[in-house]
Amino acid sequence: MSTAPIFPDPAVTDDTRPASLLATLPGTYYTDPEVFRREQEHVFEQNWVCAVRSADLDRPGAFRTVRAGRESVLVVRSRTGGLNAFLNVCRHRGARLCTAESGTVRRNLQCPYHAWTYALDGRLVAAPNLTGMPDVDRTAYGLHPVALREWLGYAWVCLAPTPPSFEETVVGAVTERLGDPAAVEGYRTESLALGRRITYDVAANWKLIVENFMECYHCATIHPELTDVLPEFADGYAAQYYVGHGAQFAPGARGFTVDGEEGFGRLPGVADTQDRRYYAVTVRPAVFLNLVPDHVILHRMFPLAVDRTVVECDWLYAPEVVDSGADLSRSVELFHRVNSQDFEACERTQPAMASRAYREGGVLVPTEHHIGAFHSWLRGALGEEPAA
Repeated sequence: MSTAPIFPDPAVTDDTRPASLLATLPGTYYTDPEVFRREQEHVFEQNWVCAVRSADLDRPGAFRTVRAGRESVLVVRSRTGGLNAFLNVCRHRGARLCTAESGTVRRNLQCPYHAWTYALDGRLVAAPNLTGMPDVDRTAYGLHPVALREWLGYAWVCLAPTPPSFEETVVGAVTERLGDPAAVEGYRTESLALGRRITYDVAANWKLIVENFMECYHCATIHPELTDVLPEFADGYAAQYYVGHGAQFAPGARGFTVDGEEGFGRLPGVADTQDRRYYAVTVRPAVFLNLVPDHVILHRMFPLAVDRTVVECDWLYAPEVVDSGADLSRSVELFHRVNSQDFEACERTQPAMASRAYREGGVLVPTEHHIGAFHSWLRGALGEEPAA
């Protein structure tokens, strides 16, 4: 596989800035509610969002509500076993249909306001006095559908009337990072079991979290446990900087655990070339995929405000590991510490985004230049420059 950077260093156009430094976004991109509104509309409501782990909805009628941009989306398991997604809005007078984050309905979805009732496929099936309104088309007045695709064991939704190609934007992002479309398949993420889920409520703009995850210039400073297991990260280069590269475990590390002790057996489909290596992938706008030989860690971000982001992190293991009741704590603890350290750094950075000192933004050093491509993609999505 190639070890060339994923993105070439963009040209520097500011004559006053050294060639080794690139400009970041200005501070207002992290503090301005109007910028956040535009991002919700043009980024999170136009792209695929990783909504829910498919296995969480394990029976007909099981549902979960998730945030996609400014909308509440309802994902529900149908009677035939598939997943459906709808806007979580009753067609009668606009009441929120499901107010709980998750649950199970016995037969149908019923609005708690006026009892308009919908089948699990979204059709209107009942309402008070509906038989007296024979001109009402029950399909036309069904729930508003939302596009849904399943991949890696998760349901991804898109609010766009014409969603972008899932293969190009989601699968393509993983392929671009790993250099081989088959590289992720060996982890068989869709067959893994949930070992632990931790939800973090981060007082920071979502882009600060993405930028933090994409670089490792900070790793030697705030991630001592991580650099003990992955010593090359202490040099400041993130695994995402190179196509197909996975950071190699330290010679003395027996597993991807908080103390470097042995974890669990290698997942059956992981290739020898992927053993004892860590791979990280960013799927824009807000998914992080982390691959190690014995488990997978997946982050989903849900921006709630310009300075507040909820991050849901899943640790996934071979089913037999979870079913055995094995102690997962040392395995989970390593990335939980990394998460906590990262989110604390993002929260420490957020207030400075409003400072006059950051009005024009900051700079990216060479090991962070690939973040410039994320900024270009964002500005393209907002219509500020040609889409990257």
